[in-house]
Amino acid sequence: MIAVRGLSAIYRKELEDHFSSTRFTLVLTVVLMVSLLMSWMTATSVRKELEGFAKPSLVFLVLFTSSGAMFSFAQFVAFFGPLIGLVLGFDAINRERALRTLPKLVSQPVHRDAVINGKFLAGLTTVGVLLTALVAMIAGLGLRVLGVVPGWEEIGRLALYLLVSAIYVGFWLGLAILGSVVFRGMATSALAVLALWIFLAFFVPVVASLAADALAPVPPTPTMEDIPVVLQNEQIKRAVSYVSPMTLYSDATAVLLDPMRKTTRSLVLLGPMERLSLTRFQNPLPLAQSALVAAPHLLLLVAGTFVVFALCYATFMRQEIRA
Repeated sequence: MIAVRGLSAIYRKELEDHFSSTRFTLVLTVVLMVSLLMSWMTATSVRKELEGFAKPSLVFLVLFTSSGAMFSFAQFVAFFGPLIGLVLGFDAINRERALRTLPKLVSQPVHRDAVINGKFLAGLTTVGVLLTALVAMIAGLGLRVLGVVPGWEEIGRLALYLLVSAIYVGFWLGLAILGSVVFRGMATSALAVLALWIFLAFFVPVVASLAADALAPVPPTPTMEDIPVVLQNEQIKRAVSYVSPMTLYSDATAVLLDPMRKTTRSLVLLGPMERLSLTRFQNPLPLAQSALVAAPHLLLLVAGTFVVFALCYATFMRQEIRA
């Protein structure tokens, strides 16, 4: 009972700090402005394309997947969502050390594990509230511009998308808290996790392409005989790119938000009989089937989040705390 009370106290304190901080207000403002701008441009573009035509089913999800003039909302969360987690967690522990408040936090009746658990849960709750608010605002904008009411299938897909997005940003939140535990300086931890985000976002795709071209080079003008080499090249590229959680998240959410997509692979080579057999499955996939297709990627994201937080937890519990 004492441990639960301590966790609840830390959780409430961290939530109050997040929602009342200027940093959170600035992040919310920037993310909200960019998201609404992208969604407005996408919605107006889709409305013009649908003028004079019957609105197709599941068109509401286009608000989150269509690139528009810049990039889609799903792509925006994939690339810049990690920054939300990094901003919320890069100084979670070393700030308490700098202010000399950490010994007070771990004093009785608050146990040490309640501190790290409360900070992570509060940050995850903040991320969930932020993403839910963004999706709700974009949905309201879609109702106003498109005049289309989402069905239960679309609502279910958006709810699952929100859950996956919260787990994805939670991975980066745990990584940022781990940096705040390992590094004493707030600036050092911020630069370390930011450098890791840049590497995973921009350099891993380049490394994947180089590795694929080195292990399975594709001729400049491939022919039918080169199809096995092309497939091998693509498989190596995808395997290396899965080192980055951004690729896992992008592939999983692409299937969840696009019912017409049957696979997470971007390159699928089919023969004539295969194409003929697939004509029977041109209808949208049900939500349960889409979830099954994306399940391996979702499990890897959940496992990565648990591993990062477990490292953070173990490191913090082994550190010495001095008054």
